[in-house]
Amino acid sequence: MANELTIPLLPCVDIDEMSAFYEMLGFSITYRQTRPNPYVCMRLEDINLHFYGLDGHVPEQSHSTCAVIVEDTGPLYEAFAAGMRAVHGKVLISGIPRMTRPRLRNDRYTGFAVVDPGGNWIRISKAVQEPEASTKLAKAMENAARLADAKGDERQGLKILEGALARTDGSEPELAEAQAYRDELVERINGSEPRPGA
Repeated sequence: MANELTIPLLPCVDIDEMSAFYEMLGFSITYRQTRPNPYVCMRLEDINLHFYGLDGHVPEQSHSTCAVIVEDTGPLYEAFAAGMRAVHGKVLISGIPRMTRPRLRNDRYTGFAVVDPGGNWIRISKAVQEPEASTKLAKAMENAARLADAKGDERQGLKILEGALARTDGSEPELAEAQAYRDELVERINGSEPRPGA
């Protein structure tokens, strides 16, 4: 067999909310139905994502995910980020929806994740593994990315990164990138915590 096509079917609360989100990222609607069941198909080049409305779906408790393998994560990330900036004035990095930045994880793949309004994790990964990390700080950044960006455990990722930064001598070539990632994780943690009175 050859030339098969697999398309994930992911749950959501509202197909119109999902359509608007993915249109912001550059997708287009290829099919939409409201009866007998809400269903929408979104497409961007060869990426196809289908969503169905699910009564009682809670995005914060979603376990739905899919992987999208690409040659290079950079262009897709930049296109998604531009769409978010055009609509929201910034890249959404905390709460639901949100998007992580492309980073090398400890599985040797560079990737980023989009968490959509349904709480679905769309994991974009580069097709080819990268070389082994050359410094302890680079390895810590990979471990932090695996926990924070791939698993959603920002607090543990921050703990790993802060521990590694405390042990640096200041000469590591990735020091500025590690510090920027630490700052991003702090912002993500603070942005996802409930505000008093909310």
